Amino acid sequence: MMPFSTGEIFTRKFIVTSSVYQGFIRTFEDRNPLHTDKDYATSMGFKDIVMHGNILNGFISYFIGECLPSKNVIIHSQEINFSGPVYMGDILTFEAKVDSIHESVNAVTFDFIFRNELNKKVAKGCFQIGVL
Repeated sequence: MMPFSTGEIFTRKFIVTSSVYQGFIRTFEDRNPLHTDKDYATSMGFKDIVMHGNILNGFISYFIGECLPSKNVIIHSQEINFSGPVYMGDILTFEAKVDSIHESVNAVTFDFIFRNELNKKVAKGCFQIGVL
């Protein structure tokens, strides 16, 4: 039996900490000036350095692997669209809603959204998991 139901909503808060930011740079060595140089970022119209968008993908991975009611899952696909900057210290609310269930192939598709503490959407997308 599938451990999810269509329309079910899951939420989680994530904080973009210095540790997360520094860990991302250490691991992936992405030192693009938009992400590391405040003067450059502000000259491009941002209020501060912009966090790497793929930090949000890490939050999604954590959510799928650690927060869903079943640990017997694997990511099949993931799509994310960014619509606003994320800054150090931002508290993000992540909401994932079960869009569809495909019992014949043990797959579940979710739509998700990230909002900052001002309730502004910063990213949205979808992912599909397989239930093992």
